[in-house]
Amino acid sequence: MLSDLNIGTAWQHVKSNKGAPGIDNMKIDEFNAFAVQHWQEIKSKILDETYQPLPVKRVRILKSDGGERLLGIPSVIDRMIQQAISQVITPYFEPLFSSHSYGYRPGKRASQAVSYVQSCVKQGFKTAVDIDLSKFFDEVNHDMLMNRIGRKIKDKSLMRLLGKYLRAGIAEVETGLWFASDKGVPQGGPLSPLLSNILLDELDKKLSNEQLKFARYADDIIILVKTQSKSTQVKKDISHYITKRLKLIENESKSRVGPVSGSKFLGFTFRYAQVKIHDNALKLFK
Repeated sequence: MLSDLNIGTAWQHVKSNKGAPGIDNMKIDEFNAFAVQHWQEIKSKILDETYQPLPVKRVRILKSDGGERLLGIPSVIDRMIQQAISQVITPYFEPLFSSHSYGYRPGKRASQAVSYVQSCVKQGFKTAVDIDLSKFFDEVNHDMLMNRIGRKIKDKSLMRLLGKYLRAGIAEVETGLWFASDKGVPQGGPLSPLLSNILLDELDKKLSNEQLKFARYADDIIILVKTQSKSTQVKKDISHYITKRLKLIENESKSRVGPVSGSKFLGFTFRYAQVKIHDNALKLFK
């Protein structure tokens, strides 16, 4: 993870993404001078496991429905280290992810998820189970997540560094308050997309094993079935799995079971036209 090549690639990725300063107020264009002076010391601390990530800076983003999304912005140095970690552990997980998981993955796009849903509708899967996870990134159970990562990553020092990032804490500049992070993955760091896919991959596998049609983009999930009766049972089973097995919270007020026409997914509302066959046309099928 700390090789010059991997760190260099991570820095170029962070630099190209730009982004706001973290809690230390260091800007992207100030980082090179900082790294020249301090990187070897930071690298040594990572190796002897004394390095402590800075808390993430909490930023509140207003949503169109009146709610708010909480972002956690790491410092530039921690963004680079997180990106370096992501680059070395992604190959252990990416090949195992479902083909119907479209969020934050190489070669995958939201438009592909929407096209897949449309293809399922054309095949007669016209009843939708929309699952809305309440504040997913804030509710991720750390023990469960680390357990799933540990099934593939056996480097204990790297696992301990990951744990430090999960527990780094959250600081609010406006209020001067600091919050412990005993659950959740900060939405805003380079590791968060991968960690969310690692945890929700278990849900993907359950849906695939039950031969259900579905598409998932991060925490936006739609399941497609052919009958209303089956959709009710699927909703019950999956809701139970999410709350009991994955220890996440479902937003019942936003989750939905009903015709795919009117269902929302990734900002799209699906519509389909019913084809009406006239009496004269029906004679052709007798």
